[in-house]
Amino acid sequence: MSQQVVGLIKEIEMQSASSDVERKVVAILKVLSESSEPLGSITIARQLERHGIFLSERAVRYHLRITDERGYTQPLGRDGRMLTPKGLEELKIAMAPAQVGFIIERLELLTFHTDFNPETRTGRVPINTSLIDRSEFEKAIEVMAGAIKAGLCVSELVAVASEGEKLGAVVIPAGKIGLATICSVVVNGVLLKSGVPIESRFGGVLEVVDRKPRRFTAIINYDGTSIDPSEQYIRSRMTSVNETAKTGNGRILANFRELPAPARSIVEEKITLLKEAGINGVCFLGNTSEPACQIPVGLNRIGMVLLGGLNPLAAAVEAAVEVDNIGESGLIDFEQLQSFWELKLPSAR
Repeated sequence: MSQQVVGLIKEIEMQSASSDVERKVVAILKVLSESSEPLGSITIARQLERHGIFLSERAVRYHLRITDERGYTQPLGRDGRMLTPKGLEELKIAMAPAQVGFIIERLELLTFHTDFNPETRTGRVPINTSLIDRSEFEKAIEVMAGAIKAGLCVSELVAVASEGEKLGAVVIPAGKIGLATICSVVVNGVLLKSGVPIESRFGGVLEVVDRKPRRFTAIINYDGTSIDPSEQYIRSRMTSVNETAKTGNGRILANFRELPAPARSIVEEKITLLKEAGINGVCFLGNTSEPACQIPVGLNRIGMVLLGGLNPLAAAVEAAVEVDNIGESGLIDFEQLQSFWELKLPSAR
């Protein structure tokens, strides 16, 4: 066999080995993305079996060293590893071709794991996590105040964290402050626990006229994307949240849900309880079989429009504040939340 052929065979073998490593790295990142708690190598190995990957604990530790070196994961001592924002971004990119419905899958998982009880005000709520430079945090808060005061948010309740701490499944990187806002999926979770099935159809940009929702000017179906629609709209500068807050006219982030008409009384009851608990996510509730904000619904169905949890952050981005938003980033205990109006700059670690 010629040296040229031998060299070619070795090159192919190296490429194959490299591809296998990357496949296992992505699988590990996916496992970590599905947990709001740090995971150790034993737990990761067990979870990998669900994806058809069988690795020993030692092999998992080997691949975790690779993810640590690349900045995809952060070791937290004996507690295990957490996914970093960089790791989550890599996961989205790697899974994009094969996981077009990644977001709908994420929404369903968060809906199922949400156990918030609006009557007792206990349990976990789903959140979005936003990363802001420490030097720009106060400016961001000042800008966001207008949107929150105007009611263009799911809730005035938020949580903050400094570098090294975590919000949901996100570890806050150096030089950043993490801000958690309640995700509109909280409505899905509360309704599901009440026996109401709810269909998440799309995220969109909602036109507001005289402070009332009018129509959607852009939509992205959840089952056709691997990136959260709100994140895409914010990056594309498609919102005018600040203008909407000031004048009552503009474009904001919103989400569309559809549910069975016979469940209306239960839905209205839960909306009231959520409002009493400080969560005002429902922007519009349509009539049976009638379009909601010009979006048609099925027979004996009701359309429901939810405010986007990232609207205040969209306002900050509009004001030239750099923000890295991670939608549907995990869950947090309701007791950890505080009023936006009581926020203070967290001390550096």
